[in-house]
Amino acid sequence: MTTTNTTVKISGMTCGHCVNAVSEELSALDGVEHVTVNLVNGGISTARLTTTGPVSESAISEAVAEAGYVMLGDDAD
Repeated sequence: MTTTNTTVKISGMTCGHCVNAVSEELSALDGVEHVTVNLVNGGISTARLTTTGPVSESAISEAVAEAGYVMLGDDAD
């Protein structure tokens, strides 16, 4: 099974509740195996997703928006 790591930038996160909300929404996406969120209070936070299948940028953006935040972009590696 091939895994892919994608890092997305997120604006508007300020606390542990924000981390939990984003982690929960992203983890619920099909194909997402693991989520790690790095909170930068007052700055641009990041979420790193490990996936085992294709997950579209729009699906990730919608999940972040559902949590109440804004995705700024991504960098696959």
